[in-house]
Amino acid sequence: MKSSWYKEPWAWLVFILPFTAVVAGIATYIIANHEPDSLVVGDYYKKGKSINLEVSKVKQAQKLGMRFALQFKNNELVIKPTGIEKIFPLLNVNFFHPTQEGKDFYLALTPDGNGYFRHHFEENIDGKWKVTLTPFENHWKIHNTISLPQHDFIDLIPDPTKAQ
Repeated sequence: MKSSWYKEPWAWLVFILPFTAVVAGIATYIIANHEPDSLVVGDYYKKGKSINLEVSKVKQAQKLGMRFALQFKNNELVIKPTGIEKIFPLLNVNFFHPTQEGKDFYLALTPDGNGYFRHHFEENIDGKWKVTLTPFENHWKIHNTISLPQHDFIDLIPDPTKAQ
């Protein structure tokens, strides 16, 4: 007497293994594409070219002798030029949070009577930040990672190894 195929346990084992792999693959695909990682770059060549451009801007800042000192205490940011005589009509300051893109912000600061760039914040911005300084013309750049608050002035100097 012949039994039906669906009554055999080995037949189910042969069918269930590939079926499980297909279901796991579909689930993995759905999970991976549900919320793509915002840190992944699609056009690597274009990103590489822009990194090279940024490195040349940092080298330009180094060549010009650009140096600044930054202090943040009592919710006031103070940036002062050090070692350079040039007066800047505008300084672009970008703050990038290393893990939370929504906290990033930009400041366009003009100098006060002493040549210092100041900004008062309503709320505290403690923590680790990547700070980028550029002039209005955007022909040089200084990029550093800092931790706030800073009661003493810290130096911001151009370093081509940190350009990004």
